[in-house]
Amino acid sequence: MSTVPMAGLRLRFFADPGEFLAAADDYLGADPVVCTVVTTVAHRLLSQRAEGISQPDRNWWLVVTDDSGAVVGAAMRSAPYAPYPPFLLPMPDHAAVALAHALHDREEEILAVNGALPAVEVCAAELTRLRGGRVQVAQHTRLHELGELAWPPPAPGGLVVATEDDLALVTQWFTAFVGDADEQAGRPRGSSAHEVPDHTDMLRRLHAGRLWFWVDETGQPVHLTGANPPSFGVARVGPVYTPPAQRGRGWASNAVAEVSRRIQAEGARACLFTDQANPTSNKIYAALGYRPVVDMANLAIVP
Repeated sequence: MSTVPMAGLRLRFFADPGEFLAAADDYLGADPVVCTVVTTVAHRLLSQRAEGISQPDRNWWLVVTDDSGAVVGAAMRSAPYAPYPPFLLPMPDHAAVALAHALHDREEEILAVNGALPAVEVCAAELTRLRGGRVQVAQHTRLHELGELAWPPPAPGGLVVATEDDLALVTQWFTAFVGDADEQAGRPRGSSAHEVPDHTDMLRRLHAGRLWFWVDETGQPVHLTGANPPSFGVARVGPVYTPPAQRGRGWASNAVAEVSRRIQAEGARACLFTDQANPTSNKIYAALGYRPVVDMANLAIVP
């Protein structure tokens, strides 16, 4: 752990996600839906450490405290894809500015910043003031939480758990999901940075039983929905992918509804992200009972 004091704040950087979780426990638990990305990633990487899987030296976890010792913000840098953007949870503006200065002093190359608004905008703007360049919006996202589930019109078929035998198809659809999500939002394919799990991580997800197909009345897979294991009592749904030839038939609505029901049945809260540039998915999830919680953004820092 390294500590950076700055204008009434302490920024504590951790290399160990377990130490981070212990230091930020009360803060993360107070708003577990907003913190879902950070907590699920921290718990996943903590499990991998226990399995002997090392993490890149660039990874860090951050807790920001004020003069009283109260946690006022948190962040992480653990993205496995270039340019390895930090992810910020909500924090006061002056904390976001202090983080930008700390990253500048640590001589970290920051070419993108993701996370909650307005903290991510404040941090990115300060980084460009310190180093030059300009901020460009790559994607606006919105986090939603399910209230009372509203069932869609029923579709033929049902939900089945994907298994290791489905590895090739699941990988193919994960990859297609990334490109199609950009296309549906009016962006060039591949313009957004999304993680496609590697072979080992995909097997881990399949073994955990958190990936499901919706199969039609003939038993053929026509849709894929996933969900993270609960973290701090919250499970995040995603990805949600229907191949183009199967769209418009209610597969996605029924699959997400059933996965969401199962999450709530296990005593967890269900949440998911939408791309604000994709009105179709936003409409589907709103109809199921998902309500906005916080807006986030993926920002690029360009010359």
